[in-house]
Amino acid sequence: MGSFLGHVYPGLGFMFIGLWHLFNTIRNYVTCPWDFRTRTWFPTRFKGRFLKYLELLGIIAGSCLSISLELFIMPAKHQPLAEDWSIPVVHLKNFEHSTISFFFILYATVAIYMETHKLHMAEGMLHVIAALVFSQELFIFHQHSTDHMGLEGHYHWLLQLIIMVGLLSIVLELQLPYSFVASMVRSVSILFQGLWLLHMAFMLWIPACIPEGCEMQHDWDLGHGAVFCLDEKATLRAKALANLQFSWYLAFLLMFTMGMYISMLRFYGENGIYKPVNGVDNKVFEMGEEQGGHSQSSMDLVIDHDEENLGIER
Repeated sequence: MGSFLGHVYPGLGFMFIGLWHLFNTIRNYVTCPWDFRTRTWFPTRFKGRFLKYLELLGIIAGSCLSISLELFIMPAKHQPLAEDWSIPVVHLKNFEHSTISFFFILYATVAIYMETHKLHMAEGMLHVIAALVFSQELFIFHQHSTDHMGLEGHYHWLLQLIIMVGLLSIVLELQLPYSFVASMVRSVSILFQGLWLLHMAFMLWIPACIPEGCEMQHDWDLGHGAVFCLDEKATLRAKALANLQFSWYLAFLLMFTMGMYISMLRFYGENGIYKPVNGVDNKVFEMGEEQGGHSQSSMDLVIDHDEENLGIER
């Protein structure tokens, strides 16, 4: 990070992973709600030994690219160390961002290794590792060596809120492994993190998008450019706009998620919709209610029909 591309690449990664998780979470629930379980990653349906793990391989590849950008491509000398092999102050942020990416590599590598070698993993172990990754990401951004102030600091504070929601939802999944709501919130938070990183890239690095009364200046202490507002009034206005943008993104994600849920419920969710059993529909129950005490026998009739059908299928 610390540049336009440094926000765009991870933003795209989080966005695609969030969309993939949201799609699979909703699909798994609407197709089989009674057998739903939360997952930290989703296999693809492509044929091939490793194509199944395309999500995890993408996380590893994207994280390696991020580390390469931070430590070898973006630094002027194409390496982040000083002549005495110490870490200069201006490159501390590069090591911090690379550490975040390294934790994602650890998570994906463990998941692939345990899956390919068919090793038994205790229930919830991957959730614990994922929670550790998000905790470390939140810790790095909260204790950043680059002391984000003003508008840039406000954008990063809002980013920490998104990460915290994702972390809390993963912890909730440990306690409620069958909770569709917790899994959906976690998926939306990953998508939101990606969108917000992309938004930060444009609002903090594209001059035409920077709020009125603020401008990009190079800060030699930070080692990169940063947005500074001319006065307190301009700062307050820029922060208020950021809050509005955050709220609009949240509203968009709410509409998008509910639209996807309703669409997939119509497309996939036939198993979750009530269907009459062998032509016995609600009229049976209505007849039972009209006859007074015979409603229970009508319900038994429906249950008996269902049990007979299950017996034949078995």
